[in-house]
This record gives sequence, C-alpha cells and structure tokens, in this order.
Amino acid sequence: MTVVENGKCANFRVTGVPADGRCLFRAIAHVAWLRKGESVPDENRQRELADELRALVVEELLKRRKDAEWFIEGDFDAYVERIEKPYVWGGEPELLMASHVLKAPISVFMIDRSSGNLINIAKYGEEYKKDEESPINILFHGYGHYDIVDVVSEGYQKVEGGISESRSSLEA
Repeated sequence: MTVVENGKCANFRVTGVPADGRCLFRAIAHVAWLRKGESVPDENRQRELADELRALVVEELLKRRKDAEWFIEGDFDAYVERIEKPYVWGGEPELLMASHVLKAPISVFMIDRSSGNLINIAKYGEEYKKDEESPINILFHGYGHYDIVDVVSEGYQKVEGGISESRSSLEA
C-alpha cells in the first residue's frame, strides 16, 4: 500500500479492528498501547483499552466544553450522553479530544478510489508532534469504520500502481 503526502510515498499496512462501535477508540488505543512498549493486545484487552480511552475522551470533552461546544451538532449534553455508550461511533470531536488525552498527533487517512493510494484527510494534535515519533495513523473507510495504518517501510519510493492491503485479526 502506498500513501501520498507532500509528493512523497511510503508503504503502509492496514490492520483491521472489529466494527462494534468502538473501532475509532480501538484503533487509537491499540497504537498508543504498543507505543508504551506493551505487546499486541488481544481482542478483550483491546476492548478494555478502547473503553478506557472513550471515558478519558468524554472527560476531556467536558473539560474543554467552552472550546468544543460550537462544533458539536445539537445539544452538547445529549451528545456527551450518547458518545459515552460503547456502541456509539466516534468521529472528529473524539479524534481531537483523543489527541489531547494522549498528547499525541493523530493522522486520518482514506483510500483514494481512483488511484488506490492512501491520502491524509485530517490531522489532529499537531502541537504534540515529536520529531522522532510518527503520528497515530488510522484509516477511515468513509462509512463510519476506522482501522489501524502501520508504517511498513520508512523509506520513500516512487508510487507504482494500486495497493495491496493486508488485514489481520488482533491476536496476542
């Protein structure tokens, strides 16, 4: 798989996460967990980590209410009550709050259907960017599902055609 950003290309691998309403939180928590030096979480541990992250994101959203209220559609309190539920999909507000909670940048990618390449569609928490560490990368499928995007190769290379996507379950 290739990603195009600023005219450069690198290889990436997509790792799937269950589509249970926690996918955004699972993908982010999974990468954050690995960055702490921990081993790959099994599905149960990944669910626990996702639920812990969701709770922290909700706390952060409440803490930053004055800054966040304007970009939440509808009633803020009703939104928070809904997003607390484990089966409710997360989106842009949760991505932004997760970057604050983890003090880490998060990059969101989509697959460009015409070229087969990944394109970076959003960046959150760039103020937490560190030279030696890449952002937490996730793939948005465009219909409410997120997966993990892992860097396979740090080297840049010329893009040659479409993508090869590897999907694996998260087993310890």
